Amino acid sequence: MDDIQPPSRIKILIVRLSSIGDIVLTTPVVRAVKEQVPGTELHFLTKKQMEPVMACNPYLDKLHLYDADNVQESIQALKAENFDFVVDLQGNHRSRQLVRKLHVPSSSFPKVNFRKFLNVAFKLNVLPDQHIVDRYFESVVGLDVHNDQKGLEFHIPTDGEFDEDDLPMVFEDGFVAIVLAGAHATKRIPACKIIEIGSILHKPVMLLGGKDVIDTGEEIVDALGDRAYNGCGKYSLYQSCSILKQSDAVITGDTGLMHIAAAFRKPTAVLWGNTVPEFGMYPYMPGDRHLFRNFEVCPLSCRPCAKLGYKKCPRKHFKCMNNIPAVEVAEWINRF
Repeated sequence: MDDIQPPSRIKILIVRLSSIGDIVLTTPVVRAVKEQVPGTELHFLTKKQMEPVMACNPYLDKLHLYDADNVQESIQALKAENFDFVVDLQGNHRSRQLVRKLHVPSSSFPKVNFRKFLNVAFKLNVLPDQHIVDRYFESVVGLDVHNDQKGLEFHIPTDGEFDEDDLPMVFEDGFVAIVLAGAHATKRIPACKIIEIGSILHKPVMLLGGKDVIDTGEEIVDALGDRAYNGCGKYSLYQSCSILKQSDAVITGDTGLMHIAAAFRKPTAVLWGNTVPEFGMYPYMPGDRHLFRNFEVCPLSCRPCAKLGYKKCPRKHFKCMNNIPAVEVAEWINRF
């Protein structure tokens, strides 16, 4: 990392191109840099499709949108800003190449991809006992920035809020939000497991996800009746997050909405499929460890089977999700 001596006015760019959850995990660094480096003009770079995740962040002076179809145009626009320092929280080939072209001092965070490979390929766990947020903070030690332990943030614009009066009548006394979304099928909670859990919960459930899981939501509603509402494919990102914020508790897989639930300090049950908490991406709630619980099948010889995920279980049994005890999940959520 290149140490710098901050001038009276410093212009800093933070880079995190994707995805939703990974960007939300950068918010403690964003806040800390803005509050702890005097006179900071703070900019953030992300992909165009990720704009809503940081569009309302109050600590940013400017949000830049990376256009993969017009890379040179994006780079020229960034060069024109004349940044003093760049913090690369993506840490991949694309972001490193981009940062090099800006020709300014920069820093990044320690990647543990090889250690993840050893964990996936050989089940050898040499991963650091450290959340990725704390690794992100290693990239700003040269700026004399420290973790304020205030956790994650997610900001919803007023016109993005979901009106609680639009919820079904059965939700008047509270509800549990269950996230069906997931970039990879092996991170998603199976319908049969949600039906098991939902039948034991004390509260009705709101199902959240995109259009790709509408049919899964309908399957669950058919089984649970008016105890479940299928919100999949009906709401924007902001509306879905607003519903999370209004819920009593959240049940989710390893997804971006898991991190947004953590930002709202919601009691969260995480059902782990092909990935593991040891990757350092579990809910980040400093001081509120009691507000989340990881549910996983351990030991399971085939797990973790991938750093990211698959369209279906490579072993065809999906034991990592199917064997999680529904009663334990429901009873933990019912406490809240």
